[in-house]
Amino acid sequence: MFYCREEELQTMNRRYEKGRFECIVIYGRRRVGKTALINEFCKGKPTVYFSALSASSQENLEALSKSIYTCKNSDSAAATAPTYRSYEDALEEITAMAKQQRLVFVIDEYPYLAKAEKSFSSRLQHIIDHQWQDGQLYLILCGSSMSFMEYQVLGYESPLYGRRTAQFKIQALTYREMTQFHPNLFLQDQALLYGVTGGIPHYINKLDVEDDLDTALLENLFSTSSYLFEEPENLLKQELREPAIYNSVISAIAGGASRLNEISTKVGLESGICTKYLKVLLDLGILKKETPITEKTGKKTIYMIDDNFFRFWYRFVPRNMSVISSGRMSLVYEQAVKRFYPDYMGLVFEKMCQEYLLRYAQNLPVLLSDVGQWWGTDAKTRKEIQIDIVGTSVEGNEYLIGSCKYRNEKIGMDELELLRNYASVFRKDGIFHYYIFSKGGFTPALLEAEKQGEVTLLTLDDLYQ
Repeated sequence: MFYCREEELQTMNRRYEKGRFECIVIYGRRRVGKTALINEFCKGKPTVYFSALSASSQENLEALSKSIYTCKNSDSAAATAPTYRSYEDALEEITAMAKQQRLVFVIDEYPYLAKAEKSFSSRLQHIIDHQWQDGQLYLILCGSSMSFMEYQVLGYESPLYGRRTAQFKIQALTYREMTQFHPNLFLQDQALLYGVTGGIPHYINKLDVEDDLDTALLENLFSTSSYLFEEPENLLKQELREPAIYNSVISAIAGGASRLNEISTKVGLESGICTKYLKVLLDLGILKKETPITEKTGKKTIYMIDDNFFRFWYRFVPRNMSVISSGRMSLVYEQAVKRFYPDYMGLVFEKMCQEYLLRYAQNLPVLLSDVGQWWGTDAKTRKEIQIDIVGTSVEGNEYLIGSCKYRNEKIGMDELELLRNYASVFRKDGIFHYYIFSKGGFTPALLEAEKQGEVTLLTLDDLYQ
């Protein structure tokens, strides 16, 4: 089934129907659903689909030749395809085919090809300018290397700069969008599914939830024979030359190290060298850098695992490796894993609440420009404080101040008082609008405060409505 990319698909089809030359750039992290979108778009359309290889230039030329041959001779085996003498000859064949009919030409994993054949981007630019731009070819360049696609394809210094007609940065699904996969799950399980997969369609499919989420996790993640059990290791091996070091960096952050000096000390690397490894993981979308909202990057900047699946895997798999390897995970699952879900879901719930405010909330008291966390030191108590959610306004000094509690107990007035105190540390002046998100609901006193207009209260149910 194809879910959740209808807007991108409609835009691509509208451009296809116009019959003009198109150069569509599609990029995003691995497993996010780029290829599924392209495959859905290409259905019923004459297509040369070439998936580039992490291999030599000659091997890629052979693969491109087979893709062209398959499009022209759908009833013949690609194994019999002749190899073009050069990329110029292959591209000239594409030109000839596009003169006869509207043709889609897909180059998936474009960074592999561009790295194997250094001059390919320049050749592509030349043929676009001199032959394709007045024709009816529909070119799609797709890639998972975010930094390469942004700098080497979309960037100002790229030979292809200015040739694209549209671009799509494919993001992970939101917590609401992914409910389309398993609409009958209880909302608490929907939230946990988001906490495990991060809205990555590939992971949702591989988890293969049927009756309940616990069974799916035991069978399709906490099992040595399952695909997801080895996913982090396989992805690091596929993307990186030194997967062991990157694994150590991620493990350090999963273990509580968040600042550069803490991470480098745990891994045993100099700070300068460690920074390079961190940058690669940032480019892959596995990590993120976070700074208190409204402040510039500096000493307060911390590193966090941004990919929910990696965060879940590194939280629960390594520490339970022996029982997983012996096939006894089902016996200890409740005590070794499930009882820690409320704690694990704290950060996930914060992300859901931020997503709600930016994408789904109606009638907010302030037009938000950004939403994030804030932390700092209370000058009176000299204690570090953290505000789960701070929303900044497009203009003026109005702020949305929020708290997120993924606990079963009801939240009371003390949480509102705490927010008021924290807001005064965050800003001495300003207009504050208080929001409290709670999985377990609220006490009568806090509900009465909401009636008086002092605070807005939202439950897990409210986030999904």
